[in-house]
Amino acid sequence: MKLRFSPTSPYVRKVIVCAAERGLDARIERIPTLPFDPETDLATDNPLCKVPALITDDGVHLYDSRVICEYLDSLHDRARLFPEPPARWTALRRQALGDGMLDAAVLVILENRREVVQRSAPFIARQTAKIACALDALELEAETLGETVDIGTIALGCALGYLDFRFPDEDWRADQPKLAAWFDAFAERPSMTASAPRDPA
Repeated sequence: MKLRFSPTSPYVRKVIVCAAERGLDARIERIPTLPFDPETDLATDNPLCKVPALITDDGVHLYDSRVICEYLDSLHDRARLFPEPPARWTALRRQALGDGMLDAAVLVILENRREVVQRSAPFIARQTAKIACALDALELEAETLGETVDIGTIALGCALGYLDFRFPDEDWRADQPKLAAWFDAFAERPSMTASAPRDPA
């Protein structure tokens, strides 16, 4: 399998963590890709020109992270990252919340890269409010996360890690101590430490 990836993409990180958690990482060849490079050929593997994009051993092209993660979960005999119902609905809901936080965070980053006169403060505030609301909701259920490792907790871990990476001055831990305690433990998993986001040298 081949994975088009960027080391800073939290969506790519989801895929890498899922693969590592189920012993599949050695089967994946990573192809560094710059999605915003005007000369990129990424559209041949994902017409949306986004990472991650996976090319299976059979030559099938898969995207986005949710599809790729579920595909990888079909390739092993261990406990499923996408569990059967009723646990499945909780895992998928948490994945949706984690991905939603990421979507909002990425939009804030992209908006802040625009010229100052073109930026929309109300738009940034709306996306920031989504993240804050999600963090508040997660604090209420933080004690139920426990040691669960599934697509839901992986998505949440990647989302919180991305907030730390891209918004280091925003101290979300101050208002979410229970969530912070869970994340700090989850972030010590080998799959998480090995995939920590970093800007290219």
